[in-house]
Amino acid sequence: MLITALAISGDTATSYAQEQYPAREIHLICGFAAGGGADVMYRYFAEKLRVLSGKPVIVENKPGAQGALALTQLAKSKPDGYTVSLNGGTGVASALQRLKAPGFELKDVDSLTGILEQSWVLVVSADSPLKTLSELTAHLKAKGSKASYGTATTVGTVVAERYKAIAQLEAVQVNYKTIADSLNDLASGSLDFVMADTGFTLGQVSRGTVRALALSTARRAQFMPGVPTIGEGGIPGIDVSVWWSVLVPAGTPTAATDKLDGWFAEIARMPETAKFLANNGVDVLIATPAQTKARQEQDVKNWAEHLRLAKIEPM
Repeated sequence: MLITALAISGDTATSYAQEQYPAREIHLICGFAAGGGADVMYRYFAEKLRVLSGKPVIVENKPGAQGALALTQLAKSKPDGYTVSLNGGTGVASALQRLKAPGFELKDVDSLTGILEQSWVLVVSADSPLKTLSELTAHLKAKGSKASYGTATTVGTVVAERYKAIAQLEAVQVNYKTIADSLNDLASGSLDFVMADTGFTLGQVSRGTVRALALSTARRAQFMPGVPTIGEGGIPGIDVSVWWSVLVPAGTPTAATDKLDGWFAEIARMPETAKFLANNGVDVLIATPAQTKARQEQDVKNWAEHLRLAKIEPM
């Protein structure tokens, strides 16, 4: 094939090479450690992509720097459709705003179809007498600066601080290494609430450990339809989530991106995908490349304000 390509001039050679996509294995660059929740998602999509593309799909774990190491590797990879990431969305925006030297720019990557979205959930102890967000808000106002909340992630802190700012609350943040570490303090009453991701919350709610009061997104989660949004609880203007799209290096040929878009859109629409994601506390996100690109650009602007409000300094 290489000899043939060299023998054909310019545009014809490029066209021929693109027509053959994919001719070899596809690499998915994961910015998180192997065995974690994000890695599980990667490996699910990798297996589905392997079947649809007819080629091996290799997951490469490159954790570190808030996911920026993986995004930098992606941005610097050859734009040929063989290096892909499923981060997108929040990961790109927070890395660009939080890191002093992220190693890449927004223009270095192209966002393709959307695939998933995860909310954060405000929870209280299952033994708490508080049943709604409005009741919690009144309770926190009465406690003033003696109120406190727990979180273990940047997104959780951002959502909680936006809630505090809009509701004019004084609750003090207590940061934990993992959100599971906060449960004893929540149960004992040392914390008034915890802001956790839905992947963690789903299991805790089913075990009766916590009570979910409100979601961080503008719409309810498909797998937690009984849990209202923070907006429905009387606090407007909050719509924060972690969402993923398919990312490729900027300039990747349409012969490759069109196929990737089609494959990942097909995967996202599979009934087994909706079931798999729901079991992991995640919603399917159906979004076109134009929609994810616009959302990506807006998220970069939003995260500058999110981090300022949460008093999170650049690293």
